[in-house]
Amino acid sequence: MFERRSEESLNKIAHVKRFMEFLCGDAGFREALTANHSDPNPVVEQYGLSVDPTELLPLWHSEYAQYRFTAEAEKWPLVVLWDDWLADMMKHRDMLTELGRCEAINPAFDAWRMRQQKRCESELGMASSNSITHPIVAFELSDGCSVGCWFCGISAERYRDYQPYTPEVAELWQGMLAHMVDLFGNATQTGFCYWATDPADNPDYPKFIEDYYHVTGALPQTTCAAPLRDLELTQQVLSLFDRYRTVTNRFSIITPKIFKSVMETFSPEELMGVELVHQQKGALGTKAIAGRARTRRLRRQAAGREDNEHYFGEDHSTIACVSGFLVNLLHRRIQLVTPTRADSLWPLGYRVYAERFFTDADDFRAVIEDLIARHMPMRLPMDTVLGFRRDLNYQPIENGFELTTRTHKIWRDQLPFDGALGAMLAENRFTGREIMRKLLRDKADVFFVQRVLQQLFDDGLLNDDPALYGIACDPPLTATQTPLALSGNPS
Repeated sequence: MFERRSEESLNKIAHVKRFMEFLCGDAGFREALTANHSDPNPVVEQYGLSVDPTELLPLWHSEYAQYRFTAEAEKWPLVVLWDDWLADMMKHRDMLTELGRCEAINPAFDAWRMRQQKRCESELGMASSNSITHPIVAFELSDGCSVGCWFCGISAERYRDYQPYTPEVAELWQGMLAHMVDLFGNATQTGFCYWATDPADNPDYPKFIEDYYHVTGALPQTTCAAPLRDLELTQQVLSLFDRYRTVTNRFSIITPKIFKSVMETFSPEELMGVELVHQQKGALGTKAIAGRARTRRLRRQAAGREDNEHYFGEDHSTIACVSGFLVNLLHRRIQLVTPTRADSLWPLGYRVYAERFFTDADDFRAVIEDLIARHMPMRLPMDTVLGFRRDLNYQPIENGFELTTRTHKIWRDQLPFDGALGAMLAENRFTGREIMRKLLRDKADVFFVQRVLQQLFDDGLLNDDPALYGIACDPPLTATQTPLALSGNPS
């Protein structure tokens, strides 16, 4: 993205980006532009911006928006330059999703991650799932978060402590990263070093991420909601980005005051490698219905009060992105996690399949390997009760069945046994072997039945929810246990 552009082009993009940051983040700026649309230059000058708004008309003026992404847009070269930059950002995002593949070095994990990715597509909808790159690991370097955003999508606990970077911890950290590279190869480069934590809470954060670069070959992306608290730390992170390049960093802007201070503190050029996530009042940014935002919404609804905050709507209900391992270095804890729609079962918007603890780098590796062995079968286990995912609405159709979600429709009616197979899976009380026996008694071809069941598994359509004793979850649901209801969608 940076290397293929000249310094002149990058400078122009930086100033268009600054204009767009005010457009998205400052209601007063938008109102002033609208009120002075025939002569907007004084408004831009008042806000200290070094760009001519008449050269950006398709980006902000309603009468010119129709020309964006058309041949007519060539009349506004800066708009074309900006949209080309955004297109590269989207390509880079898709490259990160692909970077997480590790089929050759760790096929079981790769197959599990692909199942989660496919499940998210139909469960969350493409608009939401496309923004999830499914990094394979996230490391927390603190316990809790000091920022305390009311809308936190993963309901981060209050800050308690951080992991200092001591010689002993450095040896442990570097050993853990080396094991990750050995187990997953370049897919480890998708990892990052925060979750329900803020990088600003650990004064040694730059040391940890620089180690990450030297061991894995990639500098982790940083998202920070307190970029002004420790300017020296923030500058160190930005300097590491300038030196090594990586995924664009992010500042989460939570108040208009912080937005104003960030604009005053950093030049457009200094923020070229930083995306601003606008969460402040008056901004166009919106929030996922997960974690604290979801809790607040439900409480207000129960009290009959209107909630006038901006939300993405029902099809954006998670900020989680990792399909893999969530590691807290301070507590030596590993969780196996993946995104899901936030609801009463998973209010934070991600599933937790297992939680384990480790003592040293070698034990860390052993735990990772055991989690893969226990929870990531490549072949569908036939001794487990099989059923459709709980968010899939099952409907029998002629010679088959149909599964629908808010955004997807999936059906099977190609083979003679599709109807009977769908009916048994919808009951959620037969093991794979029982399904096989019943269909074979009806003269179904054993190889076709196995192939269809495996395909449903690979496509992420079968229940593997740990809250519902799904496939390869602890404890497994056997034929003698009473299955939990999978129909419907808890709120």
